[in-house]
Order: sequence, then structure tokens, then C-alpha cells
Amino acid sequence: MAKTTIDMLPVVRGKYKQDADLGKLTWFRVGGTADVLYTPEDEADLVHFLQNKPADLPVMLIGMGSNMLVRDGGVAGVVIKLGRGFGKAEAIGDNRIVAGAGMSDARVAKVAYDAGLSGFAFLKGVPGAIGGALRMNAGAHGAEIKDILVECRALDVDGNVHILSLDDMGFDYRHCGVPEDYIFISAVFEGVPMAQDVIKAEMDKVTDLREAAQPIKSRTGGSTFKNPDDKSAWKYVDEAGFRGQINGGAQVSEMHTNFLINMGEATASDIENLGDMVKAKVKADTGTDLHWEIKRVGRKL
Repeated sequence: MAKTTIDMLPVVRGKYKQDADLGKLTWFRVGGTADVLYTPEDEADLVHFLQNKPADLPVMLIGMGSNMLVRDGGVAGVVIKLGRGFGKAEAIGDNRIVAGAGMSDARVAKVAYDAGLSGFAFLKGVPGAIGGALRMNAGAHGAEIKDILVECRALDVDGNVHILSLDDMGFDYRHCGVPEDYIFISAVFEGVPMAQDVIKAEMDKVTDLREAAQPIKSRTGGSTFKNPDDKSAWKYVDEAGFRGQINGGAQVSEMHTNFLINMGEATASDIENLGDMVKAKVKADTGTDLHWEIKRVGRKL
């Protein structure tokens, strides 16, 4: 496939960048480049792009990069990064909050706190943005995005707008049934009125638990594997003897074994291969298949 260049693309109000370093946009800080990185100005600009791009153009969305591993060969086509035009959230009455897909989960929790609405505290423990939370039914501490979602707004690959109800989302554990090429734009959530001191206590508890149990100051990508039905993924990794295991510049966290860490000079291959080593050993030892929760994208070198 020929490399995508800016002169092949429609004129937009947002910004294009050729050969953009995607590693800088992910929490792992590894990976190759995008042929073109596109930051739309707003929804109308994104719709215009989708309606006028070449029909066979590969398009991929990147959020805050908290749960993504970009492979070393980079990503073909156009990678879309939602910018400030998608990063707002506000209370709209009826115990509801509307949030752009580019808004961080933690900031939405703060907006809910300011509005005196409970049910959002778990978002303090979910790295990333609302778009990614919708895509994977993100959750923490027994709560998930499906518990507060009313509806969301999405664009398909041709720029058509879709309003999706909770039932339309096809949510399951860390899974959404909406087509992979849909781009979430915004969502409406509903909470329960609560005293702010109670909400703050809930948020502080989530923050404290995360800081105590997870290597949040390291270059990591959040939980590596989905939890099997019978027990937590970290227990499988630990029992397989991988706590602190190193592969190149990558390491299984000694604090929490369901986290992989870039120790500073890791490649994406170091990280992915270490995860695959864990999967193979757990399968051999127990017969259990661990499934990646981290989204791995792009071309291997």
C-alpha cells in the first residue's frame, strides 16, 4: 500500500502532520509513526474529512494513548486525534452530564462532583478519555461505563451521525459491540444527586487505591490482560513466575503483575513479546487463555 500523504487528503480546518511520532502520544512512549496525523477542529470538520477522504483510506482513532501499544512499524493511513473541540463536559440538568469523547475520564468525574452527582467516582481510576471508555466499557472498583451511560453520539467511516442508546452499545466486560470503525464524539451520562463530601470521599478512595496498587508513575499502558471469569489476571501472571520479569527494555511490574512497563529504552516489540510470553506460559501451566486488554495497533517490524 502506498504511503498516505497530506496532498491526497481533503482541505480541513484542523491540522495534518506528516510522519507523526505516535510514541509521544501513548503512555508507553514507544512505537512508530503515522503516515498522517489529523487533529480535527470540531465535529463538522471531522464530518467533512470523513465524507471527502479517499474511499480506501485506512483511518484509525487514537485517544489519550493510555491503553494502546503502537507497534514499531507505525500505522498506515490517517490517525485521528480528537483535540480541544472534543474535550468539554458540563452538567445539563436532569442529573445528567454531557462529555466530549476527548475529555479525560478523571475530568468528567470532577464535573460530576461539582454538579453533586454520584456514580462517577470510578472514573478517577480509569486512565484515558471518554471515547476509549465507551469503546471498551471501561471500569474500575466494581463500576463500568455502562452503569452511567444514557446515550452517545458517533460517526461512521462515511461521516454519518448515529445516536446510540445504552442498549445499542452491546456492552460486555471490557467490550463494546459498536462497529470498530465508528468514532465516538460525545456521550450523555446520568448520576444520582449526593452530598459533595460523600462524593469526594468516594473519589479520594479510588485515587488512594490506585496509587497504592498500580505503577502509575511508570511508562505503562494500564491493565495488560482482561480478567478471566475465575480470578484476576494478575494472579495468573504472578503464579506463572513473571513478577519483575524483563524482556529487552520491558518489564512485568513488581508492584502489579498485570502491568507491563517501559523501563526507558523499550521497543513496542519488547513489550508485546513479553506479554505474549506471559500468555504462552499461563496457557501451558493452566490451560487458561489470557486476552489482551491493551489495544495493539500498527505494523510489526
